[in-house]
Amino acid sequence: MSLLLALLLDTLFGEPPSRFHPVVWMGRYLAWAWRRVRGFPSGAFYWALGALLFALPAFLLDLLLRPLAWGWVVLGLLLKPLFSLRMLLLEVFGVEKALEEGLEAGRRRLSRIVSRRTEDLSAEEVREAALESLAENLSDSLLAPLLYYALFGLGGAALYRYANTADAMWGYPEHGARGAFAARADDLLNLLPARLTGLLLCPPGLWGRLPQEARKTPSPNAGFPMAALALRLGVRLRKRGAYALNPLAPSPKASHTRKALWLVGGLGYGVGLLLAAATGLW
Repeated sequence: MSLLLALLLDTLFGEPPSRFHPVVWMGRYLAWAWRRVRGFPSGAFYWALGALLFALPAFLLDLLLRPLAWGWVVLGLLLKPLFSLRMLLLEVFGVEKALEEGLEAGRRRLSRIVSRRTEDLSAEEVREAALESLAENLSDSLLAPLLYYALFGLGGAALYRYANTADAMWGYPEHGARGAFAARADDLLNLLPARLTGLLLCPPGLWGRLPQEARKTPSPNAGFPMAALALRLGVRLRKRGAYALNPLAPSPKASHTRKALWLVGGLGYGVGLLLAAATGLW
């Protein structure tokens, strides 16, 4: 029941206020620790310290609450901030709506959800980047934390969310050895969720093409959901100077964005319900 409650809370209310949001707390810790990281050993130490600070209390709370009659209510409340579907859908929908106002508006809205430069992107590239973000975050922001919750409880979801946040803040290639441990830890934790997301998004008849397209991206994981969405929609998704997924297909239009939002929303809720049923949390 806790997973179902968390899904309901996400649907009705979205994200909690930042002062109560554990991912915000994780970000604050990581910003504080980054100033003390000098290389790979200290990066690994401060990453592990943060993992201990956030995951261990979550594991202990799970052990304490799960046997209680109303413990599932508290678990659902604590799980909700560790994943997001509503915010993901709204952000991508917001990019599409902003493009209707003009290219500059679309670029500005896109800059909220991607790390790449947006100032000189064309309208096609803005839409492609938004769809890539939608696919990647279906894995990172929803399926992966729910999967780790189903497997390891609240502590598993907290550890995954911490690792993913650390990678987003520390794991850039230009950070070199300082952020390497955070990047590799996130890669490891996403090996299964990214491929599972790719298989769920991609039509079974195109599963044979999925690994080939996914390998075009520099990430060992993100290419799977992105390539799967490109194949599912029959469109090209690309990052200038880096890769083009399903390159012979046309660039997506607004109708493809609407289709992708319905697809991701339905898949997200469907997987959540299946995980709840499969793990006895129904």
